[in-house]
This record gives sequence, C-alpha cells and structure tokens, in this order.
Amino acid sequence: MALDQSFVGRSYPPTDPYEVGREKIREFAEAVGDPNPAYTDPEAAKALGHPDVIAPPTFVFAITFKAAGQVIQDPQLGLDYSRVVHGDQKFAYTRPVRAGDRLTVTSTIESIRSMAGNDILDIRGEVHDEAGEHVVTSVTKLVARAVEEG
Repeated sequence: MALDQSFVGRSYPPTDPYEVGREKIREFAEAVGDPNPAYTDPEAAKALGHPDVIAPPTFVFAITFKAAGQVIQDPQLGLDYSRVVHGDQKFAYTRPVRAGDRLTVTSTIESIRSMAGNDILDIRGEVHDEAGEHVVTSVTKLVARAVEEG
C-alpha cells in the first residue's frame, strides 16, 4: 500500500543534543580511511582556520539517520522497514562539524512518491548547533520495495 502523501511536510521534534567528540571523529576518519590531519590533529585543523578538529563530510550521517528513525518508526506513516533499502544520501554544509559541537537534528518528510510499486521517501534532516546555527542539511532517500506477489 502506498504511503500517505499527506505526510509530506511533516516535521518531527528535534533530537536531544549529540556531543561530537575528538575520539569519535578520529575513529570515523580511520574507519573510512581518510588520513586528512584536520580530522585528528587540532593544530592542523587550526592552521586551516577551525577552532578544533573537524569531522569528515559523511560523519553526520550517523546522527541524521538516527533522527530519521522518528519518521521510520511513526506508526501512522505505516512504513514497512523490513522492505527498506537506503537509496541515496546528500549533504549541504554551512560549515564543517567540529569537535565540541552539540548538534540537534529536526527531521522532515520532504517527499513521498511511488514508482513501480516501490515507495520512495525523502527525509530532510536539519542539523543545528547549540546556538541554533545551521550546520548541515542532510537528505536521506529510502526505498520501500514493493511486496512481490505470487
């Protein structure tokens, strides 16, 4: 059954703050194999004009996808997560994520459409720091595969 189009534009409450730590950034940079010293060395980051180490661009996925869980688990939406695959991911940064940031995410259903029996859901995550300043916008595309008949 197709997802209800009336959910487009629905926003969910902001998440609790996530505190970005140097060690988490270092672990993530190592996990993705990115040796950029701005991710692990505060002096290298300061030389680039940052107050502390910065995170690789995809680091924020962990917190935006967790926040999207509010949408995924909304019983009124009726998304069958057992049929969902991650279709795409995009980030638009105002500034890099930095060690010491306390970030919140507000998730909004950007679009719902059906194609070949599949439901395609775009969830926008607006990430702000403790001062309320925008840091990054994330768009997560989820595809709920059609139920095969037969």
